[in-house]
Amino acid sequence: MCGIVGAIAQRNIVPILVEGLKRLEYRGYDSAGVAVLAGDEIRRVRRVGRVAEMESAAAEDGLQGQLGIGHTRWATHGGVTEYNAHPHISFGKIAVVHNGIIENHEQQRQRLKDLGYAFESQTDTEVIAHLVHHYYQSGSSLFDAVKQATRELTGAYAIGVIALDRPDELVCARMGCPLLVGLGEGENFIASDVSAILSATRRVIFLEEGDIGHLTRDGVKLIDKNDQPIERPVHLSDVSLASLELGPYSHFMQKEIHEQPKALSDTIEAVQDYGFNPELFGDAAAGILPQLEGVKILACGTSYYAGMTAKYWIESIAGLPCDVEIASEYRYRDAFANPKHLIVTISQSGETLDTMEALKYAKELGHQYALSICNVRESAIPRASDLVFYTRAGAEIGVASTKAFTTQLVGLFALAVTLGKTRGRVSAEAEAQYLDELRHLPGSVQHALNLEPQIKAWSERFAAKDDALFLGRGLHYPIALEGALKLKEISYIHAEAYPAGELKHGPLALVDENMPVVVIAPNDALLEKVKSNMQEVRARGGELFVFADADSHFSESDGVHVIRTPRHVGVLSPIVHTIPVQMLAYHVALSRGTDVDKPRNLAKSVTVE
Repeated sequence: MCGIVGAIAQRNIVPILVEGLKRLEYRGYDSAGVAVLAGDEIRRVRRVGRVAEMESAAAEDGLQGQLGIGHTRWATHGGVTEYNAHPHISFGKIAVVHNGIIENHEQQRQRLKDLGYAFESQTDTEVIAHLVHHYYQSGSSLFDAVKQATRELTGAYAIGVIALDRPDELVCARMGCPLLVGLGEGENFIASDVSAILSATRRVIFLEEGDIGHLTRDGVKLIDKNDQPIERPVHLSDVSLASLELGPYSHFMQKEIHEQPKALSDTIEAVQDYGFNPELFGDAAAGILPQLEGVKILACGTSYYAGMTAKYWIESIAGLPCDVEIASEYRYRDAFANPKHLIVTISQSGETLDTMEALKYAKELGHQYALSICNVRESAIPRASDLVFYTRAGAEIGVASTKAFTTQLVGLFALAVTLGKTRGRVSAEAEAQYLDELRHLPGSVQHALNLEPQIKAWSERFAAKDDALFLGRGLHYPIALEGALKLKEISYIHAEAYPAGELKHGPLALVDENMPVVVIAPNDALLEKVKSNMQEVRARGGELFVFADADSHFSESDGVHVIRTPRHVGVLSPIVHTIPVQMLAYHVALSRGTDVDKPRNLAKSVTVE
């Protein structure tokens, strides 16, 4: 969602702030701004639109300073306007940037109005600026003013604060939204994502819930949620600047689609190193996995579809019941908890607020054990989990997830086989076969990528459509859901997905010559059933676009278009069939001229409800 970057240094930090905001563009935003301490005033530049527009305005203004904060905003409270853009300033003396949502902002707004504060924006963030100012002008230090103000906030926040008469201080605080501190030589930084400060430092401290930080040029001091001084470990980030550059590709989504063979190979390497043994998921796994009586998966969006795929694997291979729930729904219902069921959370960023809160709720209900499948080391959800499987997808910049999804599937497949082996359901021969299938997976994915010219030709037929239907059965129904999601995310074509057997129970009413129907049709046990469902579509004049295996024995005909992926790869087939639906969405979006990497209204790291 929104992005934060801040710096205190002995050099002009405006280029650092601007570069940091550019690195955060992938998270999704609609406006950007910076505020710096410049002599006897806090100078601010804000613009609706891209960071480049704000950068030009800052250059024209001659903006310079050694202390400042910057922000990219994804609108929640109040529309997309310049006066709603961050940073927000109170009485010219306190400037604040904020990620998250303040749930009690209306009560605080009224209280502050009664105290004489006038509001210039519709945002909840302006409440924070005035609250800090209220305590600061009452005699508190800037650090104490921030501490007092945050103790009165209900909701989620990551904030950075500077004051007009404190040129040597930058204060930050975190509750529910990611925030880190970057350590330099004679300079220090804050950011919501390490990518924002990579050009300045790789040494970072990940703040915990309730932490408040006080930064000077020479050091960092932290207190925890109990107001006790605390030292957090320093990490050396392994994110590379090269991973944040496009290279020869036109879009990050295109780059990340084509990076999947390597991302999968790197992730599979961890499985090969450990085998399908509990230690793959952490030192405590050997004592936890044999006790389990079931699995409950909590996730959102694309990660939820990965969980749906895993349900088939876990129940079939491990013989354990598996429930999959949308995290944002689970956290608000009266759920039944079985302490012997493993909670599995799936999140690319490890900071997805709904998933984090769902995990907390599951623990409150009595669930004892939690496993996180995540792509970002040291993020919040893995730190709150007993067991962790880190995918090795590398930085994913495009809002529409691609390589994170397929590497999540590898982690979930490894969990299913490990549980099966632990329960005596996977023989040594079967284990060897599963490992062999994993070893061949990156090659099969590369073969699927080679279908791009054919898929690009299909995209031209989709570009003029307003709706599309995706069908799949069994293991491949979640891949149909993922294909529909990708298409609507980046091309803005309305798309739905159904189990193919459900056509006759309602969706068939939508089918006509204007409704393209995409079918995932691998050569598995349900192939003949899928063929029957395809006949139902053709009988109503629907046009079929079929992703089949090389050995599926389909032939093209009038109204039936077929692209063959590599030979059927068995239980891992959903991963291979994900590739063509990703490429279809990408090329349809190109044909329609949409912003592929930054689709409207969406964000990469969803840290609000």
